Amino acid sequence: MMMNRFFLGSLLHLSDPTLPIGGYTHSNGLETYVQQGIVHNTPTAEQFVRQMLTANLHFNDAAFVCLAYQAAAENNLPALLLLDAELSALKLPTEIRNASQKLGLRLIKIFRRQKEFAFASAYENAIAAKQTDGHYAIAFGVYASLLEIPLPEALYAFFYNAAAGMVTNAVKLVPLSQLDGQDILFRMQTVIGELVDKTIHLDRDLVGVCNTGFDIRCMQHERLYSRLYMS
Repeated sequence: MMMNRFFLGSLLHLSDPTLPIGGYTHSNGLETYVQQGIVHNTPTAEQFVRQMLTANLHFNDAAFVCLAYQAAAENNLPALLLLDAELSALKLPTEIRNASQKLGLRLIKIFRRQKEFAFASAYENAIAAKQTDGHYAIAFGVYASLLEIPLPEALYAFFYNAAAGMVTNAVKLVPLSQLDGQDILFRMQTVIGELVDKTIHLDRDLVGVCNTGFDIRCMQHERLYSRLYMS
């Protein structure tokens, strides 16, 4: 029972949407979709969240959480650094790439104060030496593994954290009512549950599937006339 409590506490802490890493400053392209009138009400906001989870995160960041988790479990730092480099190459929009790196570094700073892990320290040293970038999904996967959080639970929390962030941003930007936002988040629970198993068993050749429309909207965000978010 004590072990279960420890795992739950670590899981809630790692995936807390209010964790002070700056996630609230990024819309991940949603601001562009709203300004262009693509996302403009509750149904289109829900479609955006669903598509981001199933067509983007599933093949990209969530998949890298899985791979980083496995690399940490095997104490394989070279493999982890290759994953970090691969993720950098896949994040074409500058704002999204920079955001991922900043969130990752801040996540590491928080958890290194709680407990020291040799593997995490080696990863952080590689970042400091500019041998790797330190992306958020990679750091999340590493700490989920080191904190002995089961992979399915860690992945579910990762997806839920992302969905909660997107819903919060949609409530502000579209705007939506708070209750409409919560309805969307509730309906995403089944979607997330299905994605967890699919992501764990995802064909390695499908990791990094491109989302051209998303990349373009994120690049356009850099040139919006007015912006509330950094990405």
